[in-house]
Amino acid sequence: MDKGRLEAFSDGVIAIIITIMVLELKVPHGETLEALRPLIPVFFSYVLSFVYVGIYWNNHHHMLHTSSRVSGRILWANLHLLFWLSLFPFVTGWMGENHFAAIPSAVYGAVLLMAAIAYGLLQQSIIAAQGANSLLRRALGKDWKGKLSPVAYASGMFAALWSPPLAQAIYVLAALIWLVPDRRIEKALASEMQRY
Repeated sequence: MDKGRLEAFSDGVIAIIITIMVLELKVPHGETLEALRPLIPVFFSYVLSFVYVGIYWNNHHHMLHTSSRVSGRILWANLHLLFWLSLFPFVTGWMGENHFAAIPSAVYGAVLLMAAIAYGLLQQSIIAAQGANSLLRRALGKDWKGKLSPVAYASGMFAALWSPPLAQAIYVLAALIWLVPDRRIEKALASEMQRY
């Protein structure tokens, strides 16, 4: 299968996820700035999730550039990732509506954790399809960010039960680690192009 179809489908799903998330921002009843106050937690949870969805979209885009073909395993791994990303609107809304309470914050962390695991499985599927000397494997190297993120999400998930603000700080720090686009893949692709 052509990877273009996979990219287009994934882009469409991610666009819908962002659209659904923004619909959680309800128009306030009132014309003063005070009417916006109840929306502050919903807005901040939206911003955090928007950043995460953007990070996944950006890195997904780069990762697919290392793939020359798409296998059935890659298709299912990609759907697995999109499933967890599709839960972002629900957990974002729940967490924001409940002012970052413990259980919604922990469930948010669980969805982040599962999305990170799904992303790792997609990476492994692409590497398996491309062979032992795959461009993606060479680009990832030790992948400290990929290994650190699930640990951060699991830590945030458990921290939420005792201190939701600590959990939110962990989620924000994990996002900040990924906010800068991953240059490893760009460098590997440039190096590959120079070889030809």
